[in-house]
Amino acid sequence: MQDLRLAALRRFAVAMTVLNIVGHTVLGFEPPIAQPLLALAAAYGMELLLELLDARAQRRRPRFLGGPVTLVNFLLSAHITGLACAMLLYANERVLPVMFAAAAAIGSKALFRVTMERGSRHFLNPSNFGITLTLLLFPWVGIAPPYQFTENIASWADWALPALFIVVGSFLNARFTRKIPVVLAWVTGFALQAMVRSAVHGTPLAAALMPMTGVAFLLFTFYMVTDPATTPVPWRHQVVFGAGVAAVYGILVSFHVVFGLFFALTIVCTARGLALQLAWNRALARAPQVVLVRSEMGATPAIRAGDAAGSGLATPAGLVGQVHE
Repeated sequence: MQDLRLAALRRFAVAMTVLNIVGHTVLGFEPPIAQPLLALAAAYGMELLLELLDARAQRRRPRFLGGPVTLVNFLLSAHITGLACAMLLYANERVLPVMFAAAAAIGSKALFRVTMERGSRHFLNPSNFGITLTLLLFPWVGIAPPYQFTENIASWADWALPALFIVVGSFLNARFTRKIPVVLAWVTGFALQAMVRSAVHGTPLAAALMPMTGVAFLLFTFYMVTDPATTPVPWRHQVVFGAGVAAVYGILVSFHVVFGLFFALTIVCTARGLALQLAWNRALARAPQVVLVRSEMGATPAIRAGDAAGSGLATPAGLVGQVHE
């Protein structure tokens, strides 16, 4: 599984790098080239700093040590995050808001974590959270205009580029992230919420479905909402996750909230994180716990069975399930 994750990160990093290079040289990206470069610097710096602090706190060796390959592999996630923030945000020629977004995205992985069986992990989509926070704190910052992805191409290329995104994105998510159920649920849910809003508010259906025709929507669909670290693994849960993002988006748009895609994903990721933490807390409350019983023989372990086996103290032989200290 770890090898599959590393392979996915490498391919997503290459895809994002190629897209940014082609975007700034051919497609018509309007922000200055300094924005992605400084966003990468901010993402790299924050990732390395947090790892150094965590390694020192745990008295272990930093994970980025071990040679150039180890360092590159360690920074793959930060690379994708930095480029995504620079590509999707529009701050005119200013670079500080984009750098802030990249740094906040990486920082969210250390600040917002949920307890799991094998430690803890972040639950917010980093790139999406960095973008969301920047949009909230800097009202004059917007989202990159969709036309810039195809501004300098015409004719058959107008169809070839979206087709390429769909093919490559479908392959990466089917082969490496295994998040195709999220994609299908999100796209289907988006179409359904457009139909519902059209029926309720009387707006043209074509206008509600229009975002699906843009390259920005494809990027969000195949490279943002399918983040393997912050989406469920079971396919049924993936369907609920993707459909949930679409439903929240429809509600936000009904209340005239702009940038609904990014806000919806942040809200659903937050709700999922809270649900996971509550489930873990309930599991701990129901599980038996080891306590020390003082006797003439000294301190011996016993089990406070709680909900698992009635109440009172039980012997270690009566333990069923996981024991927590």
